[in-house]
Amino acid sequence: MDSIPLVSVIIPVFNTASYLKDSIGSILSQSLQDIEIIVINDASTDESETIINEMRCHDKRISYYKLITNRGQSIARNKGIDLAKGKYIYFMDSDDILRTDALERCYHYCENYALDFLFFDGELFCETDISPHSWDYQRTNIYNEEKVYNGLEIFNNMLDKKLHRAAPWLMFISHTHLKKLNITFYPSIIHEDELFTPLLYMQSTRIGCLKQTFVKHRVRNNSTMTIRYSLRNIECYLTVFDQLFLFAHQHKEFYVIIEKFARYTLNPVFQTAKILPYKDKWNAFCLCSKKNYLHYLSIKTLLIFLFK
Repeated sequence: MDSIPLVSVIIPVFNTASYLKDSIGSILSQSLQDIEIIVINDASTDESETIINEMRCHDKRISYYKLITNRGQSIARNKGIDLAKGKYIYFMDSDDILRTDALERCYHYCENYALDFLFFDGELFCETDISPHSWDYQRTNIYNEEKVYNGLEIFNNMLDKKLHRAAPWLMFISHTHLKKLNITFYPSIIHEDELFTPLLYMQSTRIGCLKQTFVKHRVRNNSTMTIRYSLRNIECYLTVFDQLFLFAHQHKEFYVIIEKFARYTLNPVFQTAKILPYKDKWNAFCLCSKKNYLHYLSIKTLLIFLFK
């Protein structure tokens, strides 16, 4: 019988051939060797498959699954969860770079404190033709590495301090815990992380923090972070809150914090959406009103959204 790997690294791939050798290479060179690397090719049309197969020939820890049609990052990650055998799961983006000791440090920390998951920091690096961005993934400095946090407590604190970040590549998660909660990524939307991460935080009771910058996250053209804002962004964010409030209907103890998260998220979303054409602005306003989310927007946000 094959031994169970300590960590399953799940990497969705869609047309990132230029970055795969660096990204997957940073996993292959991890100091923790007892891992599996699950690469899900989301019907790439570039040379991604060729590069993945070349790397598989040199390291049998890489397993490969190809989706026939492009299904999106949620479906790819969910397939990776289905295939994973490891004790812990790490979600890696296919153009990111992970520090060599990251998985080993995370594994031992989770084992020592019996954690549901832990979080750490990341830093952005941009392609040369992209302007610098203001996203900040450094937020562990105010937390205590020696403390085990309750999820509701720390999620609430992160919202108060404006430190919440939804990125799954900033978390190292117990596979058993994830399966027990039955949390997966909502399909066919962008910003699916904004649903996955709060559900994980709210339902976890043992969360740890490592004050380390383990991942370099690439900002590039045609990524979710840089693609031009559209009405679909608004629609997907509202779908996230449809699902969160459906969850709150079944778990009323989380209703208040989900309302706080709605204010935390929707105000900057609608302020960013000021760039939309007026027709799209009106459609977004009507959709938000229909779903009864307007009261989470401040007067300032509405003025910026409608008139700037």
